[in-house]
Amino acid sequence: MDEVTIVIVDDHPLFRQGVADALSLEPGFKVIAEASNGDDALVLIRSLRPMIAVVDINLPGLNGQQVTRQVVQDKLPTRILLLTAYNDHEQVLHAAWAGAAAYCSKDVDPERLVRTIHEVLRGKYVIEDQVFTPRELERWLEQEMEKARHLYSEPGSPFHPLSDREMEVLSCVVRGMSNKEIAMALGISHQTVKNHVTSILRKFGVEDRTQAVVYALKRGWVQLHDTNLKT
Repeated sequence: MDEVTIVIVDDHPLFRQGVADALSLEPGFKVIAEASNGDDALVLIRSLRPMIAVVDINLPGLNGQQVTRQVVQDKLPTRILLLTAYNDHEQVLHAAWAGAAAYCSKDVDPERLVRTIHEVLRGKYVIEDQVFTPRELERWLEQEMEKARHLYSEPGSPFHPLSDREMEVLSCVVRGMSNKEIAMALGISHQTVKNHVTSILRKFGVEDRTQAVVYALKRGWVQLHDTNLKT
C-alpha cells in the first residue's frame, strides 16, 4: 500500500499534537499537515489531497460537518474521520449525512483510531463503532431517518414554514445539489438560491444545509433521495 497521508484538524494544539504523534507511530502513516480551523483545513485538503483527514467537529470558522460536506461536494479523494467530544446520536446522523467516512469520540484510544483509519482505507464507513459498506450505511441511514420521521411528524400532511419555491430549493439540497446546480435546475440566479437557502436556515433555526436537511427529514417534509455515499 502507498504511504497513507493524513491531515489533522483541531483547534486545541495539545490534542492536535497528541493525535499527530500517535498516528505518526503507525508504520506507513504520514501526517503531512495540521490546521486549527475549518477554513484552513479546506485549503489544505484541496491543495494536498491527503488520503485521510482527521477533523474535529467543533471548529472555528467552518465546522467539521461543513468541511466534510464541501470535500464530498468537490469530489475530493480525501476521506474524513470526524472526532467529537459529545456522543450525540443526532450529531452522528448529521456526520453520516454530510458524508463522513467515520465518526469517533475524542476519547478513542490510539489503537482503535488506527483500526478505524484502516477500515476507512478499505472503503468502509465506521459509525458508533459499527463498520458498514456504503450500501449498508445507506440502508442504516434510511432506517434512522424513518425512525426520526415517525418520532417527529404529525399524522397527515404536516405544516411546514417554507414557501413553494423554498421547498423546491430544499428538495434540491436534499439531493446534494450545489447552489449553482440548483440555480440551473430551477432557472433562477445563483444569488436567489443563496437567499432562499439563507431563509430556510433562518426559518428552521439551524446553522447549515446538513442540519436543515435532517430537520426537514425528521418532520416528514422531504423524502430521502440519496446520501452522497462513495461507491
